[in-house]
Amino acid sequence: MASAAIFSSLRRSRSPSLDAFLAPVDLDNNLVSLLQTLQTVAKDLISTYSNKTMSFQKRNTRSLLRKIELFVTLLDSVADSDNWSLNLPSAVVLCFKEMYLVLYRCKILLDYCNQSSKIWMLLQNPSISGHFHDLNQEIYTLLDVIPINELCFLSTSSDDVKEQIFLMQKQSRKGKLFIDGNDEVLRLEFFDLLSEIGCGKIPSLDKFRAFFVEKLGLFDARACRVEIEFLEEQIVNHESDLEPSASVLGGFIAMIRYCRFLLFGFEEDEVEVSMAKRFRRGKRRGLISKEIADTFITIPKDFCCPISLDLMMDPVIISTGQTFDRASISRWIEEGHCNCPKTGQVLVHKKLVPNRALRNLIMQWCMAHKIPYTPPESSDLGCEPFPAAAASRAAVEANKATVRLLIQQLENGSDCGKAIAAREIRFLAKTGRENRGFIAESGVIPHLKILLSSESAVAQENAVTAILNLSIYDKNKTRIMDEDDCLRSIVSVLRFGHTIESKENAAATLFSLSAVHDYKKRIADEEGALSSLAGLLRDGTPRGKKDAVTALFNLSTHTANCVKMIEYGVVKALVEALECEGVSEEAAGALALIVRQPVGAEAVGKEEKAVIGLIGMMRCGTPRGKENAVAALLELCRSGGAHATERVLKAPALAGLIQSLLFTGTKRARRKAASLARVFQRCHYDSLHLNGLRLGYGFAGNSTTGNLESGFPAETVSVSMSMSVSVS
Repeated sequence: MASAAIFSSLRRSRSPSLDAFLAPVDLDNNLVSLLQTLQTVAKDLISTYSNKTMSFQKRNTRSLLRKIELFVTLLDSVADSDNWSLNLPSAVVLCFKEMYLVLYRCKILLDYCNQSSKIWMLLQNPSISGHFHDLNQEIYTLLDVIPINELCFLSTSSDDVKEQIFLMQKQSRKGKLFIDGNDEVLRLEFFDLLSEIGCGKIPSLDKFRAFFVEKLGLFDARACRVEIEFLEEQIVNHESDLEPSASVLGGFIAMIRYCRFLLFGFEEDEVEVSMAKRFRRGKRRGLISKEIADTFITIPKDFCCPISLDLMMDPVIISTGQTFDRASISRWIEEGHCNCPKTGQVLVHKKLVPNRALRNLIMQWCMAHKIPYTPPESSDLGCEPFPAAAASRAAVEANKATVRLLIQQLENGSDCGKAIAAREIRFLAKTGRENRGFIAESGVIPHLKILLSSESAVAQENAVTAILNLSIYDKNKTRIMDEDDCLRSIVSVLRFGHTIESKENAAATLFSLSAVHDYKKRIADEEGALSSLAGLLRDGTPRGKKDAVTALFNLSTHTANCVKMIEYGVVKALVEALECEGVSEEAAGALALIVRQPVGAEAVGKEEKAVIGLIGMMRCGTPRGKENAVAALLELCRSGGAHATERVLKAPALAGLIQSLLFTGTKRARRKAASLARVFQRCHYDSLHLNGLRLGYGFAGNSTTGNLESGFPAETVSVSMSMSVSVS
């Protein structure tokens, strides 16, 4: 009987279990238990909701409860009769089983209305009214097929029950879809407010107070947060039939956030911003966790630019057929190179052709993993990949108005208010490039910089995380680095931060900023940066180690940083990290870059565990880890002199590992392994017994191999760069 559409929207938020749709198997042959279950479910609904006032759907709820009360009366009269279970007709048993399903559908709908936020109920007013109407129709159908005469024969009060059933049948037959007119007026007014904001006209304080406080009954900041979190949850869990659309919901969320600060200010109970809460970890997460989560996601190799090793934002194809990120290959060409950085072939022309197929795959992967993907301004995408990125104009205008309030608080507010303002900046900066752009343009970075030195652990953590989120947008990297002493303050948090989370997010910020080549040396030159990253790599949490090693890898791609990385203990920390699962791959990649220089090779060669650790990665590492390990060993032989070469070539089981890589490794690993085998040959280490290995496997006679080995530095290693993320 049930319409499949009844629960189509309900399952998005809280999906009922399969048991809710099926009568329990153990009741099939136990009529007493079946009747008792029906009585229990019906009476629970009455006791739970008869004295509860819903914000919306009041009339529909009362109507449904009256029908359930009739079921209770009917079931009680049957249960009070003598020997009813012996005389119960089969048609009545079937109706009771159908009643079980109907009652559970009533429970699901009433629970959904009770657990939903006020604004969600308002937005869904027509749809939920339709669900109530569908249930009423099912109840009418059930009453229509119940064998009343047989039931009344069993009942102790047959005339009263029969009269009530006939009356309910008559009412249900005439029942029509009821949508509360007052609720509809309020819903349309809500949309009008959004449209007004979208036109650039922010409604007055009195108008917002009249709507949110007097009409909706949102009396404090906590109530606003509940509404925001619930709407965010709908977006995160949305299906293709989400209504209103995600972008419209984003506009409503932005408007509510603005009203929260406009109407109720910034002062909250200290418990709301205390570290014990840790920003309510473990509670349901919303849109804020699309970009920031306590995990690391490995980017597929094909989605990474061969030059920068970062996720490609705008993949383009050059004349050799290779794909690079537009920014990286453009800089390569502007530096005067006329050959492909990956193959060494001469570029026939310098035209860059967009790789739309790969870009679409990257977008889909990012969407599946809740990773922000912000294509460049010139991208010809037909639509944004994320609802947050495709936010309505109203959302943008509301967010801008909110940012103005937040900056005022950062300038003149109390310490608690500043911490709350920094937290909101942190959250807003998670939701797309446009938000990150206008937040930074509004002048928030100098205020966040000041909070980096705050004695409040909460304020400091919110500030450094906000800067991290802002730095995702490339233009903001320049704003952050150009702000006086901002880099120094970030490094200070890394060194002396109040919490481990602050230190980790500071390291992640350095990783983000070091994506710009020109900033790598500035970061390495900042006092305490390298030594603190090395310390975090040695002694940090798994997430802290990941933040540190990815930042150090980026910094190692700048040749001028090599000496300082040796001086401040980075090399030693990277060698130790070879034994740490989760960061060994990046550590080997950084070492492969450092040993390209003689001074780096000398430093790595002095580390007793270096060769052993790299050999271990060749044996048990990931495919990319093996690539980086053999690349590091090869460069160590080339740049480290005879002593380093001897240590490498005398490593036990190396010949077998090389042979294994030649036949089972990736293309790049095979090339590096073949080059390392040729080093064996040139050094005449016949005692290693290479057993007739085909040293030129796949590469013999390749005249470009030498050029490839000494080409663009970043190609020397392959690292599955991870999204370093903070905890929301």
